Amino acid sequence: MDGLIYASWLFVVALGLTLVFGVLKILNIAHGSLYAIGAYVAASLVTLFASWGLGGHFALLAMLLAAVGVALVMGPLMERYLLRLFYARDEVVLLLVTYALFLILEDAVKLIWGVNPYYVSEPYQLFGNVAFASLFYVGYDFALIGLAIACGIAVWFALNRTRSGKVVLAVIFSREMSASMGVNVDKVHMIAFTLGVFLAAIGGAFTAPMISVQPGISVSVIIVSFAVIIIGGLGSIEGAAIGAVIVGLARAAAVHLMPEAELFSIYLVMAAVLIFRPEGLFQRAAARKI
Repeated sequence: MDGLIYASWLFVVALGLTLVFGVLKILNIAHGSLYAIGAYVAASLVTLFASWGLGGHFALLAMLLAAVGVALVMGPLMERYLLRLFYARDEVVLLLVTYALFLILEDAVKLIWGVNPYYVSEPYQLFGNVAFASLFYVGYDFALIGLAIACGIAVWFALNRTRSGKVVLAVIFSREMSASMGVNVDKVHMIAFTLGVFLAAIGGAFTAPMISVQPGISVSVIIVSFAVIIIGGLGSIEGAAIGAVIVGLARAAAVHLMPEAELFSIYLVMAAVLIFRPEGLFQRAAARKI
């Protein structure tokens, strides 16, 4: 259960990362900063709602509004006025651009929220405790698993069972052919990137009650998220889900059996996958279909 709980929020973040790569072919290092901004904005909104006397389940609404707000503001701005300028450049250039953006956002977070940690424990108490075998878990942890499942199903259904999703898949297979058929490729890119930002922000917003929101959380998240999509296969939703579960179980096993090897266990699994399947558990052909 510890592994699945850890994998739940990690999958949501990695899902946004793999979606952006699948559509825009960008390994967005700034994704971790967007996760952190979602957590900070959620912490601020929950505190604001509480000062208005809107506690309880209104805290969940505050966290959702935080994720939506971050996506609507940061997504279009980053894609339209920065990343779009570099689409014709080499992929390494785009990687460096997102790394530079990561550094800028890290400093911006410190300037806005400072370096002191934020704590928002109120939402964590909303669902009480849940008995599992002889152990007791906080109900909020299981709510995160439900959130991860809902996000995964929603993104898969939107891509594979809707007209707009078919357009996105057409852009993934061939931007030039899609443009020649009248598809507004720039619009597709902006929507896909904004959705990726939303998934990063909602991952940060809903994990804020479980952690100390402080500078540096973006670094650990982006490293582990990259491990997830490398294990599962770049651009694959199914791969992101399987990769998150594998990473979650490996970390949980290490925490319970050998705590000093917690982070090493994740890299060990990633290295093993790269040795035997460099393209990830889901091959590139399947990954292109998301």
